[in-house]
Amino acid sequence: MSDEEKPTGSSLYRGPSGDKRDKRERTRDRENANAHASTHPNQGRAYQSERPASRVRDEYHPPQRNERARDEYSAPQRESSYDSQEQQSSGPRAARELRLYGVNACLASFAKRPEALRKVYLLEARIPQFKAVLAHCVQNKLGYRVVEEPDLAKLTSSAHHEGICFDVLPAAEENLSNWLQHLPAGPCVAIWLDGVGNPHNLGAILRSAAHFGVAAVLLPKSDAIGLSGAAARVAEGGAEQVAIVRLASSENSIAQLKSAGFQMAATVVRGGQSLYKTKFPARLILVMGAEQMGVDKQLSTVADLQIGIPGTGHVESLNVSAATAVILSEWKRQQS
Repeated sequence: MSDEEKPTGSSLYRGPSGDKRDKRERTRDRENANAHASTHPNQGRAYQSERPASRVRDEYHPPQRNERARDEYSAPQRESSYDSQEQQSSGPRAARELRLYGVNACLASFAKRPEALRKVYLLEARIPQFKAVLAHCVQNKLGYRVVEEPDLAKLTSSAHHEGICFDVLPAAEENLSNWLQHLPAGPCVAIWLDGVGNPHNLGAILRSAAHFGVAAVLLPKSDAIGLSGAAARVAEGGAEQVAIVRLASSENSIAQLKSAGFQMAATVVRGGQSLYKTKFPARLILVMGAEQMGVDKQLSTVADLQIGIPGTGHVESLNVSAATAVILSEWKRQQS
């Protein structure tokens, strides 16, 4: 560059115009300028205020394997039972959503507690039968989806979904004190289940209980069983008609029940008096035990009655749900 073309003016990198500066002088000027800028931040170079701020790009976080969104149709994890097709929900006392399926179970739930409905999945063929439910979903901005058969099988973990599935808020289990407080006077029967853990048996018992007008099913505090989708389906709508009461300690529960005028009848395989020779009290607690194990011996001992169902003897006993239905039928007959 010729002398005529040399730039004019002063610069941090050139110094005053016309002066020839060596490298050490230029370095010293830059250091002095930097020190001045650090003590006077608002007096930086003019071109800095004119440059647009650099855009900060959003940092990309690849999804972790354990953070993948769950498939909408994935069935909830449930405690396994003897039947891999229909599994019992673990932690029955938790206040989370309950997945119901089966036509009668879903219709009964909607008829009794429409406010509990949260979401509906159904086959296209079920739309005419559930028009009122779908209209309720539209009115209340609830989700519903028309799905295929494999989707429902996956949602319910069952081949017996009958083309319909509801997500609902479960009815709260009652405690014994509150249940007794609101119980009317007069004949009343309730079922105490001791160690019954099969959801199909619970469902069948609830169905019989609804048919014969049972006031409640009593479940011990230590038993994990509670209402599940499988139990509600087998109950065929009976689960909405019978209260589920969660007991505290057996001793306190027995004392409360007897104070309310109840007598207890425990079923036994051997040594009990015949069902058909027993005069039942008007207010009865029917204690039913798990198959093979039966009623706990201490609980059976404190019962007012020990009864058995006479038969041929070709089999040891009836299924617990079948035995419950037989005894309830006889109690009902005597009260009428």
